[in-house]
Amino acid sequence: MDWVRGETLGRGSFGTVNLAIPRVKTSASSGTSTPQLMAVKSCCASNFASLINEKSILDEFRDCPEIIQCYGDSYSYDNGEKLYNVFLEYASGGSLSDKLKNSSDRGLPEIQISNYTKGILRGLNRIHKKGFVHCDMKLQNILLSQDGAVKIADFGLAKRIGQASIGFELRGTPLYMSPEMVAGGNQGTPADIWAVGCLVAEMATGAPVWRSTDMAALLMKIGIGDEVPEIPANFSAEGKDFLGKCFIKDPTRRWTAKMLLDHPFLASCQDEDDDIPPPLKDAQVEGPSTSPRSAFDFPDWTSQQSSSLTFSITSTAESSSWFPGGSGSKFGAERVRELVSDQQPDWSVSDDWVTIR
Repeated sequence: MDWVRGETLGRGSFGTVNLAIPRVKTSASSGTSTPQLMAVKSCCASNFASLINEKSILDEFRDCPEIIQCYGDSYSYDNGEKLYNVFLEYASGGSLSDKLKNSSDRGLPEIQISNYTKGILRGLNRIHKKGFVHCDMKLQNILLSQDGAVKIADFGLAKRIGQASIGFELRGTPLYMSPEMVAGGNQGTPADIWAVGCLVAEMATGAPVWRSTDMAALLMKIGIGDEVPEIPANFSAEGKDFLGKCFIKDPTRRWTAKMLLDHPFLASCQDEDDDIPPPLKDAQVEGPSTSPRSAFDFPDWTSQQSSSLTFSITSTAESSSWFPGGSGSKFGAERVRELVSDQQPDWSVSDDWVTIR
């Protein structure tokens, strides 16, 4: 592929992420699927293995809309240094991490969290069914497309289920690590579920589930004893129960992604065959909309800005949502008061009446 490296989107220990623009524009009629704008992840020789592993895993999920897509790879030279490049789908909506940081409130509305969580679990269920563990589920690695759909990204630490480790190995980000991972280096599919619980709770409160600056003390807290992350007090009963299923210390009893997809916490989300995809259910809509399905099914008129993804993407995205009792919401009684008027109707005026047969 002949391409041009664009602006830098992010930097990390692995290398850099840049915009990538193909020199030759492609179209559907040409038989190629390369988009006109991509993200390119590049690393030097010392990190080839990790990025090659990521590319090989992403190739297994070309048909999964909840996982970032891979369009190929190449080698190039920059100032005499050989680079390995992997071309990825450009998720212009940013990441959930930045969406949370740019939220005007502490945490996101619960209905929005529910929608994002369902998309994450759909992708994670596919990952697990294919025989992989992501190993680094966190808000920074959940990207958003232009229409707000979630995209699981960064498979640099992912591995096959049952893949042998060399000695005792810790994979992932400490704040999201499961007890079995910290205590015994056991990184199976339940570890991803524990991490999902951590990111859901973080979306609800706006803060990580563990508050510790001492890494050793944090790992001791996670790996030893019965303590689990605190469940947000302002969550609904369904949300609290959902997190309880994620934070079961015994990995053999922890719920799977498939089981969690049927949890009541996700029941309010749009189904896959609905006209509007889940992430767009809470988006602002101009003009008339469909009738509400319940007394609480009303949109809010405020928006939250998300911009400047520090890890891999810089962009803006807007969304709005409403949830009873949530930030910026109005309770049913308040909404009813707005409809009350002291003016009595004049039933004698009939100019605007319509005869119904």
